[in-house]
Amino acid sequence: MNICTVTQATMGEVVPLFNAYREFYGQPSDLKQAEQFIKERVEKDQSIIFLAYHEKEPVGFAQLFPIFSSVAMKKAFILNDLFVAGHARNGGVATALIEQCYAYCQQENARYMMLETAKNNVNAQKLYEKVGMTRDDHVYYYSVYW
Repeated sequence: MNICTVTQATMGEVVPLFNAYREFYGQPSDLKQAEQFIKERVEKDQSIIFLAYHEKEPVGFAQLFPIFSSVAMKKAFILNDLFVAGHARNGGVATALIEQCYAYCQQENARYMMLETAKNNVNAQKLYEKVGMTRDDHVYYYSVYW
């Protein structure tokens, strides 16, 4: 397996996986809009996307969004998207992508990396705990949607 950072030259390779990720969460397929979204994130340096390859085939990706901790006065990251194609699951791809995210965040001297997952996504929770993440029971997150 090989993991690379997505660039303008390679962003087209992540689009089908990103589209499949959105479909996994109940969104309709929209390759054109998926391509536009990825293009904007990459061109505007608004996210870091890692793409995992198995025998030159893109099989998974992780997308980090930078944020900041005012208290720590340091950068932090949200692991916003993590997806592995169905045929490549249970082969260590997700673990490798998370470890790549850890390495990047540490290289950037980030205070932390966080993510959210559904309460019923038990498989993902097991993975996150396996790679050293802990569930934060000390804070509540509030949201408003438009």
